[in-house]
Amino acid sequence: MSDELVALASRLVAYDTSGPDGVLDAAGFIKGWLEARGIETTGDEVRGLPVLKAEVGPDDVPTIVLHGHIDVVPAQTGQFEPRVEGDRLYGRGAYDMKGGLAAMLLTIVAMREQEGVRVRLGIVGDEESEEEVERGSDQLVDSGFLGDFAITGEPTDLHIGVEAKGVLALRVTVEGTAAHGATPWLGENAVLRAIDVFRSIESLPFARHSSELFDRPSINLGRILGGDALNKVPDRCAIDVDIRYLPDQDPATILGEVEGIGAAEVEQLFTRPPAVVDRELPYVLALCAAATAHHDGQPMSVGRDGASDAVSFLRVGVPAVEFGPAGEGHHGPEEWVSVSSLRTYQQTLDTFLRSLPARLAA
Repeated sequence: MSDELVALASRLVAYDTSGPDGVLDAAGFIKGWLEARGIETTGDEVRGLPVLKAEVGPDDVPTIVLHGHIDVVPAQTGQFEPRVEGDRLYGRGAYDMKGGLAAMLLTIVAMREQEGVRVRLGIVGDEESEEEVERGSDQLVDSGFLGDFAITGEPTDLHIGVEAKGVLALRVTVEGTAAHGATPWLGENAVLRAIDVFRSIESLPFARHSSELFDRPSINLGRILGGDALNKVPDRCAIDVDIRYLPDQDPATILGEVEGIGAAEVEQLFTRPPAVVDRELPYVLALCAAATAHHDGQPMSVGRDGASDAVSFLRVGVPAVEFGPAGEGHHGPEEWVSVSSLRTYQQTLDTFLRSLPARLAA
């Protein structure tokens, strides 16, 4: 096992990157770490958050973009204190996706001297944000930081994610009738009505749709905004509903179904398109071959329930997949990444990059 890999992953986990200050600190560390190893690193900003760029290799060869993020969702006390227990590295971001990012950093360093492929590493600080525009990955792509193929290091348990769900985020506002909290039967509780509306959303036709790689869309009640006094029946409630729809579904149709419930005002907060890449592309097949060589079983193509920043590359015609190490619990209280899978992941990236010129020439 690579002590350097585990140490680097742990160092990244230790940065509280759930807010801008921590993101900037972590980006500064990464920039210094790369430059100390002779890799020039440049940076841009989007909404005050960093976008890092580094590359090695000549210009006239196949170009692969390794793409990741350093920001995380908020965590409980202690989750930014990484710990290793057996094969597990625990901590916020260990699985999503600082462990994978550590492997990418070591990979680009290992590729400094070879001449067969150009490797670009792009790192953003806002993947977990709810912004629809001015996103770091879009800025990365729009600045011309492109390639022939991109790998986003989101956690996939060493499988290759060729599809990812899209996002339709809605705010659904429900009206009620205020009354004294001591006599709730004289009012109509807007919070309870909003829960009923959410249950209705879960029962709409779109929610029962399935496809080859997905059992169904994902529907989550992420926020409840209602009530302004303990002793008052709330007369207004807004719920934020996070719908992850399948690649062959139409978000406008889904929005129409939700509006058709008729008991609430529906506002679209933001959308993000699904990700789809041809699993028979030479680059995808080469990555599959590299992954097969380094772990048991077949790295079958999978569908990712989470949205993907890979869409930033796909929208300009660059094929992109998600591929990352194994673990569990991302966005939860006991997030962990498999230490052995981190090494496998790094080996797979190295094998893929070094074998690619020969495979493309065959």
